[in-house]
Amino acid sequence: MTAQKESTHTTDPHAAGLVASLLPCPEPVQFVDATGRRVPGGEGGRGYAQPTAEQLVETWRRMVVGRRFDVQSTALTKQGRLAVYPSSRGQEACQVGAVMALRPDDWVFPTYRDSVALITRDIDPVETLTLLRGDAHCGYDPIARHTAAQCTPLATQLIHAAGVAHGEARRGRDTVALGFIGDGATSEGDFHEALNFAAVFNAPVVFFVQNNKYAISVPLSKQTKAPSLAYKGIGYGVPSEQVDGNDAMAVLAVVNHAVQRARDGGGPFLIEAHTYRLDAHTNADDATRYREADEVTDWLTRDPIARLEAWLRSEGLVDDARVEEVTAEAEAFATALRDRMNADPQVDPMSLFDNVFAEPTPELVEQRDMVAQEIAAEQEEQE
Repeated sequence: MTAQKESTHTTDPHAAGLVASLLPCPEPVQFVDATGRRVPGGEGGRGYAQPTAEQLVETWRRMVVGRRFDVQSTALTKQGRLAVYPSSRGQEACQVGAVMALRPDDWVFPTYRDSVALITRDIDPVETLTLLRGDAHCGYDPIARHTAAQCTPLATQLIHAAGVAHGEARRGRDTVALGFIGDGATSEGDFHEALNFAAVFNAPVVFFVQNNKYAISVPLSKQTKAPSLAYKGIGYGVPSEQVDGNDAMAVLAVVNHAVQRARDGGGPFLIEAHTYRLDAHTNADDATRYREADEVTDWLTRDPIARLEAWLRSEGLVDDARVEEVTAEAEAFATALRDRMNADPQVDPMSLFDNVFAEPTPELVEQRDMVAQEIAAEQEEQE
């Protein structure tokens, strides 16, 4: 028998270093704990910069307004003013924090659950709820707002985000795209295709996973065996991070870093934010069928708004008067939304044919003429 040759394989230090640079922190990045205290070393040694006081105060204010908007929208659903509403109560640090790291000319690609992110973009709240009211596929101008229509398919918006980011880079612009996604959608092929495309073409896009622990009723343990969803970026060469999604300061710090990195030509970045959906998947869902009340109660103690407010108070950045002022602002916002949503919308039936094709097809023209004739005939009868 011949002796087995000794292996000559050696680990490539460059490859090992590259893999290490893609890995997320072993534990989610956390700047502020559930009581509002600063966590020393919680950023995992990554050197994420603490957001400015101005950015944090404004984030807190928008989170308070966003929470009140969300609660009001849920009530509107119960009153029959909305067809459906996917609440994001408890996820405000994710939605507001991610958007606050962007410029107005950056692009956002939201899911159906990201209405709070839309109003943080200063999109009219009634226009935000147009889709969920059932009046139109989108109530705002996506191009003017640099915000794509809310996406009901689970992950298709990420391919759009990667494509737009790549297109903007080819035009020589430093625009960044941010695509929201839920934990369940990481099982979709579109998620993986988007990451691969973005990595290959070095697209300036940030993929932001809101891991709220359930894909409707399916718990995370039934979705993946990965130690963290953030690890899914490694195979595509996309650097990744996991963050405490109920810590607005940490979310801002990580997204600030990811956005600036993409803007500077560093390419895509994957963020997993660990958070929790306090309410049901939508008003049509009974969450008590698949999760225990104690689980929800535990997450209530990690409230992102109370956490950031406690830290801001400890730093003297907000006080009782400021809290009362913002609470009143949020209540006025909800009241105005309720009054406007209680008025029946004036819908033009002919708008059905707008924006279907750049050049209407003969069939569409025929259908449009038929509807116009029916409307004219009805008006003649009424006269």
